[in-house]
Amino acid sequence: MDQAAGPARTVILTVDDDPGVSRAVARDLRRRYGELYRIVRAESGESALAALRELKLRGAPVAVIVADYRMPKMNGLEFLERALDIHPGARRVLLTAYADTDAAIDAINIVDLDHYLLKPWEPPEEKLYPVLDDLLLAWRAGDHRPVTVTKVVGHRWSARSTAVREFLARNQVPYRWYSSEDPEGLRLLSAAGQEGLRLPLVIAPDGTALIEPEDRELAARVGLATTPTTDFYDLVIIGGGPAGLGAAVYGASEGLRTVLVERSATGGQAGQSSRIENYLGFPDGVSGAQLTDRARRQALKFGAELLTTCEVTGLEVNGSSRVVRFSDGSAVAAHSVILATGVSYRQLDAPRVSELTGCGVFYGSALTEAAACQGQDVYIVGGANSAGQAAIYLARSAKSVTVLARERSLSTSMSHYLLQQVDETPTISVRAHTVVDAAHGSRHLEQITLRDTATGHTELVDAQWMFVFIGAAPLTDWLEGMVLRDSRGFILTGPDLTADGRPPPDWELDRSPYHLETNVPGVFVAGDARAESAKRVASAVGEGAMAVMLVHRYLEQS
Repeated sequence: MDQAAGPARTVILTVDDDPGVSRAVARDLRRRYGELYRIVRAESGESALAALRELKLRGAPVAVIVADYRMPKMNGLEFLERALDIHPGARRVLLTAYADTDAAIDAINIVDLDHYLLKPWEPPEEKLYPVLDDLLLAWRAGDHRPVTVTKVVGHRWSARSTAVREFLARNQVPYRWYSSEDPEGLRLLSAAGQEGLRLPLVIAPDGTALIEPEDRELAARVGLATTPTTDFYDLVIIGGGPAGLGAAVYGASEGLRTVLVERSATGGQAGQSSRIENYLGFPDGVSGAQLTDRARRQALKFGAELLTTCEVTGLEVNGSSRVVRFSDGSAVAAHSVILATGVSYRQLDAPRVSELTGCGVFYGSALTEAAACQGQDVYIVGGANSAGQAAIYLARSAKSVTVLARERSLSTSMSHYLLQQVDETPTISVRAHTVVDAAHGSRHLEQITLRDTATGHTELVDAQWMFVFIGAAPLTDWLEGMVLRDSRGFILTGPDLTADGRPPPDWELDRSPYHLETNVPGVFVAGDARAESAKRVASAVGEGAMAVMLVHRYLEQS
């Protein structure tokens, strides 16, 4: 990789496996832009990704990425899609031959391609520079100030270290991980006056050392918004999964003063998915993190406020306003509320599982741990789509992946396309009628006891990694006494509230509740928390948009 001096300079990166073409592109770029930009050259997708990761850690902004389409091992489209996860704000250009223009046109939808250039691009004054000038102008119109990287020093088997890494990753906060046993980790601990007995140590961008920080303290130190800018809005959205983000985009884009509050990180369970392949408009699939990041940026672009580490504890009616109360005693009010609280993973009730959570036992994909599973035997508990997606993702590097399913067949709970991929992946095996009876280990998971529910036979197997997907429960207990729910805790809305032909208790309006409206006028539900919802990403986004339409109708009649 060619490098120029000045790590803080904005970067233009070019990647082409043909050394001659690579040098020619870099030469033309330096001739025009070398005084203001750092030109980085790579000759493979992997080396270019390595360069992008290094630039990310250093906080160096990347303005434009120019990639050749035909490259071995990783073509230009595959590279740009992966580069998007590292530098989502960079403008993307595909360099292609005339015969590949159809692929370039398709890439506009697949990787949000900004432009494609045909080879040869001579003369650059006519075919290259005008395109780059426009892209750089558009890039400079955004906010791309360098971000100093947060440093995290922790231990592989520290549950809180794992939780902090997951929190930062899901909130798209760049950070660098140091093991407390490595020389650099030891140096950072020493500089902070710590002996490593309490982990993790987090060094914030301003140099502040945080010991075992709680999420709210961590969020404030790394620049995440945690408090609203005002005390009254048109719309408060509770929950930042696909439904909440969909509602934020549509609410803010239609002129509503909108704030979304999330207790941990936007994306919900979908944001932890390694690959979503049945979402409309993404024929090659999209990661949950990538989809979440795009939705976040879209909502912010339209003016929505997105707050993290805001745990909601209560909902009150105060005349025409709806008051949302938080665990720290603060509150925010609005004309309307959308409940998009989603669901949480059910806990596995077996001996030693809770003590080893974060130390070999994980709920959800825990993608930050995937790299550590390389060459290891991995167990996945559950048989629905989230389990299948995790199995396929982890099978890329794990020695083996065993799916433990209570059911006789995965076909009762897993989509057909995932079943096919599971069947076609040689390192994935499925054990039906199997549950985990116990987990074993001192500081981390070492073994699990499996039981065949059909025969009662038990077996002790070695296991350092277990990912649990055994269903979900709605996060609605805090609504007790205010919003009507079914026997499982899911929120009742619209027709379900008037099944007997009568309005819900204390309903004072001369109309029936709207389709997504609760028994409290002006309080709506979208996504998985709603009773009888579809439990799919696309339907959750759609309900978020529909809920905003009903909010408008409610406000017009209030």
